[in-house]
Amino acid sequence: MISIFALCYNIPFNYLVGLPSIALSSFVVLVICAGLYYASRFRYKVAESILITNFVGTTLFIVNFFLNSGISGPTSQFFLLFLLLSIAISPAEQYKFWIPVNICVVLAVHAVEFFFPETVPFTYMNRESQFVDITSAYVVVALLAYFCTDYIRRSYEQEKNSAAEKNKAIVRKNQLITSQNDELKKLNDEKNKLMSIVAHDLRSPLASIQNFLELLSEYDLPAEQKLAIEKELLNSTKQTLVMLSKLLDWSKTQLQGVSAHKEPLDLNDLFATTLNFEKGIASRKGIKLEYLLDPTITIFADREMMQLIVRNLVGNAIKFTSEGGTIAVRSEIKDNNCIISIQDNGIGIPADKQEAIFSLNVQSTFGTKNEKGVGLGLLLCQEFIHAQNGELWFESTEESGTCFYISIPLHQEGVLLSDRE
Repeated sequence: MISIFALCYNIPFNYLVGLPSIALSSFVVLVICAGLYYASRFRYKVAESILITNFVGTTLFIVNFFLNSGISGPTSQFFLLFLLLSIAISPAEQYKFWIPVNICVVLAVHAVEFFFPETVPFTYMNRESQFVDITSAYVVVALLAYFCTDYIRRSYEQEKNSAAEKNKAIVRKNQLITSQNDELKKLNDEKNKLMSIVAHDLRSPLASIQNFLELLSEYDLPAEQKLAIEKELLNSTKQTLVMLSKLLDWSKTQLQGVSAHKEPLDLNDLFATTLNFEKGIASRKGIKLEYLLDPTITIFADREMMQLIVRNLVGNAIKFTSEGGTIAVRSEIKDNNCIISIQDNGIGIPADKQEAIFSLNVQSTFGTKNEKGVGLGLLLCQEFIHAQNGELWFESTEESGTCFYISIPLHQEGVLLSDRE
């Protein structure tokens, strides 16, 4: 395009300054340039067009050198301009060919004029036409050099920005892939842990149930033994049901996410049924369960979640407390939160297991009467308490007991529920 514009100027100018042969040759080259532009832009013959352009341009300026006064004319400036044009349009790997060709051609035509001056006639009609031609040629070369340089610079900036954007996209994609891989690994680990829990913790009670049923069906046992086996069957069935319930609750939170439906709840009324039920279980094991909950406290929480949390924590306290032990459930107000504590004087949590107590990596253990559990209860409790803007932590000393603490926001009068959500 730059060459076409330059030739459109050069044809009438050369004709006006008395160089019709140069004007004619420029017109021929203009037609060739237009054809090359069409071939490269619309016929996609870019490589061929670049080759022909370099060849035709070099030939044109060789002819122009001998028709337009040689070194006394502007052709040497045009050779330099064409070198810049060649650099602008040619692939980088072709520079090492076209740059030496351009330099060698200029040196060759200058040598011919030096040794054979008669081959290069002086074609200007007068000194004024020579002055105008060389001066205008400089202006044209300067302008075209600017356009070429600006084109090269903008192309470089465009490529640099494009490369930078591609690098950023690659980095973002790699980060996304890394994040997805981490998430997949986490999900896979959780799946493996869940399958391990199902395989290990459910197989044992189901095997016990099968064995008991085989004894009842194959042997004529005394009434007392049958009654003992029926009690064990009932106990194993209850344990299995508890495990399945916890597994289903945890699976539901993983599939649907944890969503708390918070409302003002009277603390004493909220836990009365749950604690009375657990009190009966504790009594059968010979454990004293006492609860001292402030009836004036109203919390802002999810009813079902809070009942599940307290049921799990009290159930664990019963499980790991020996006969004759004591479990106390208390409440107090601290700042704008209600602190509920469940304290037992049971076997405590070993120090090496405390760090993983709220994760899938925790190992389920047997209680003081070989009660079997599943390692999802405390994980569920933590997820549910966080969903209600609360906190859950514990203090434990092996062989001395454990105390779990629940911190849950108090209900504040005059605050809209939507605001607290």
